[in-house]
Amino acid sequence: MKLLLDTHAYLWWLAGDRRLPARSRAAIESSDSAVFVSAVVIWEAGIKLALGKLSIRDLDLVEEIEASGFLELPIQARHAQRAASLPPHHHDPFDRLLIAQAEIESLTLVSSDAVFRAYGVALL
Repeated sequence: MKLLLDTHAYLWWLAGDRRLPARSRAAIESSDSAVFVSAVVIWEAGIKLALGKLSIRDLDLVEEIEASGFLELPIQARHAQRAASLPPHHHDPFDRLLIAQAEIESLTLVSSDAVFRAYGVALL
């Protein structure tokens, strides 16, 4: 399975937070899974940290991608183009970009955001 972690899923994974459902945790831990963290996630977390809306222990979120055995997913022009053309079910630009990446790259999104379902992307 090819997974793409939403920002909260990535942060919950790193923190060992119980809000990450057991099913999602098992899929992430599975040796059959390739787990991707988008540059969008790092960007969103950085903005929330700067605004004081997020507090994390001394972690380098970029270094933690590799340390967790995950793969980095860069933002490509085709991702941005698709995000801009998505129907307006979701207004968060970070989430729209994740939806576009999941769609284009055939990834299953790991997220608790139910609005993602409106886009027809695979969701865990």
